Amino acid sequence: MTDPSGAPVGALGAILRRGAAMSAVALVLVQVISLAQTLVLARLLSPTEVGLFAAGTVLATFLATFAEGALTQALIQRGDADLDDAADTVFWVTLGTGLLMSLVTLAAAPLVGMAFGASVAGTIAAVTSGTMVLHAVTNVPDALMQRRFDFRRRLIIDPATVLTFAVVAVVFAALGFGVWSLVAGSYAQMTVWVVASWGLAGWRPGRGRPSVRLWREMAGFAFPLLLGSAVERIRDAVELVVVGRVLNTASLGFYRYARRIALLPGTAVIQAGAFVLFPAFSRIADDPERLRQAFLRALTWIWLAALPLAGLLVASGESLAVLLLGEPWRPAGVGLTAMAGFGLGQAMNAVTAEVLKGTGMSRRLNRLTGVGVFSGIGLLLVLVPFGLFGVGLAMSGASLAVGLTGLWSVRDVVGVSFPELSGRLLPPLVAAAVAVATVAVLERTVIRAVTWPLPIGLGLVLAEALLLGLLYVGALRVIAPAVGSAVIGAIAGVVRR
Repeated sequence: MTDPSGAPVGALGAILRRGAAMSAVALVLVQVISLAQTLVLARLLSPTEVGLFAAGTVLATFLATFAEGALTQALIQRGDADLDDAADTVFWVTLGTGLLMSLVTLAAAPLVGMAFGASVAGTIAAVTSGTMVLHAVTNVPDALMQRRFDFRRRLIIDPATVLTFAVVAVVFAALGFGVWSLVAGSYAQMTVWVVASWGLAGWRPGRGRPSVRLWREMAGFAFPLLLGSAVERIRDAVELVVVGRVLNTASLGFYRYARRIALLPGTAVIQAGAFVLFPAFSRIADDPERLRQAFLRALTWIWLAALPLAGLLVASGESLAVLLLGEPWRPAGVGLTAMAGFGLGQAMNAVTAEVLKGTGMSRRLNRLTGVGVFSGIGLLLVLVPFGLFGVGLAMSGASLAVGLTGLWSVRDVVGVSFPELSGRLLPPLVAAAVAVATVAVLERTVIRAVTWPLPIGLGLVLAEALLLGLLYVGALRVIAPAVGSAVIGAIAGVVRR
């Protein structure tokens, strides 16, 4: 088998293909459940109730970053010699910080209510503070499974937790519990996560000896990752506060659901492959040519897959949101269309960040962190007067800026030049632009899927997606024949299997 450039695929390629295939199976199941849950809850809960839950959990989501401290990433990257000691060290440190962050959230809950001008948000913050302790308990088992390419983490745990949240949240919402149905779903989800993670990982604390020395070593590697995650959570929190205060709580609900749908293209592509990239890059970090080929192969395929998925949001995003969520959620569709670039930035960052971590160059991630926070908050403040469409554009712009910065930061690590990167990225981008422009014009002038009854409308959006894909592959065959042939071959292989 070859990649789009004609280079042979070796053992790493076999690992990536197997992992991507297994992750894709799990991802389809997870996304179907998640989407169904989103659609049902959109009809059982109001945008304001969804917005209150987003506001109430913003602090816990942010502080959970500090509880984990990126030490699990250091555990995945570490060698085998002292793995048991390292695992015990990470477990006790993250459990302690998880408990501490839970108490901080409980104490700061009234401030959350004040920040959003809603006392209910503060109450939700207090009640959900305990989820951080449950999450901390899953850190080491999950990391060890990823480290040894144990795909049961994707095939069993992810679907089980998403299904649990969906069932509990929908049942409680149907019984009239409102926003508290989401709180109940969160606790049920975390409980199943803990049980499944410990049951499948086969790991228990006590096999090694915790060590301050090991903690300091791993903390040195993890600090740039922690900083990046913390800044990202700060940016997310600022977005929530700005949207909630400058616009209103209902807009916060629209934003939350638009963002959830906008994440699907990036998640669909990244989760199918990136789960194995970090441990795989860590294993070949000392082989420059093998690392270079693996990087280019992963970047090319993730980029090829991300473009048409993001393009569909541009062409049909508003109609899709209204058809799925209902007419009251139309503003979410407007924001969704503007968030299309978010997945493209994620696609680039998914590969570059994993290479930097796998090669021990985690400090270079500070560049991405700086660009992300300044571009994200800066663009948000400039564009929020334009409503949810402006918020979506700010998200897209910041994500693309981080993705491009990642490519700049990794070029000398993997030994690639900008002309080589441009040759991989620009032809698919042009092909996607041609396909998206064609479908967008048809949607807005002829098809107008949102004006049809739900089954017909969804069928029309599906037809638009198929047309976009055909136009995209056809344009690739003209603009970059080798790449187009590789894509057609890959699709044919999937169909045969």
